[in-house]
Amino acid sequence: MDVLASPARSRTGAERGPWAPQSPTELRPLFPRARGPVRPLGSDPQPATHERARRIVNVIAAGLLLIVAAPLMLLIAFLVKVTSPGPVLYRQPRVGLDQRNGIDRRGDNRSGHDRRRRDRGGKVFTIFKFRTMRVEQDAPQVWAQEDDPRITPLGRFLRRTRLDELPQLFNILRGDMNLVGPRPEQPDIFRRLRQEVSQYPARQRVLPGITGWAQVNHKYDECIEDVARKVDLDLEYISERSAWNDFRIMVRTIPVMLFGKGSR
Repeated sequence: MDVLASPARSRTGAERGPWAPQSPTELRPLFPRARGPVRPLGSDPQPATHERARRIVNVIAAGLLLIVAAPLMLLIAFLVKVTSPGPVLYRQPRVGLDQRNGIDRRGDNRSGHDRRRRDRGGKVFTIFKFRTMRVEQDAPQVWAQEDDPRITPLGRFLRRTRLDELPQLFNILRGDMNLVGPRPEQPDIFRRLRQEVSQYPARQRVLPGITGWAQVNHKYDECIEDVARKVDLDLEYISERSAWNDFRIMVRTIPVMLFGKGSR
């Protein structure tokens, strides 16, 4: 006797588990579909020339934003240092872009590559954030809950306004990230999520971002249900990715920062 019903498919092609939203009205489309069919997930997201142009724009934008935000970042660094013991910046490995060819991102090794390469799921890089939690030695990698006691009072404000993400502008300059894209995850959590959420590794087809379509429409991850909802949004973004869409998402990020919209 089956305990769980067979998973249905979302409109982006991802299989839904029992945790995924069942109503198609729960996720708003990024753009109307009148201009033509959505690019299949198995195809290249963008031509190489488009990707190079996108990187140039992202590097220039990140450099300008760093200049503008420098006074605010210095103030935040000072407040983090004086309000709780520990480093100002939080460094953590994250799984980024998967540039491998011939490997099915769902886990099938079609080219006979070494399994250890496949298990990484993408390039692992070090992400930078302002520290928002108290320093705990040997703490397990778990999702932070809304009322997590590890989060400092200042950290709660930084997380609500997304200001803790500002140091990731340096990640853009290093080539690890773009301004807009799916949020990168920790390697241990990534390995678990790709087993539990169908199409989760397909997010690695593009560089991760500081903000994204999932971030302006959904709260922080607290459970597997949140991840499943965000995967649908991330794959929708990838299928409709363009410079204009990125600009729209960045504009939508402003009310998230000012009013905490999307962070709860």
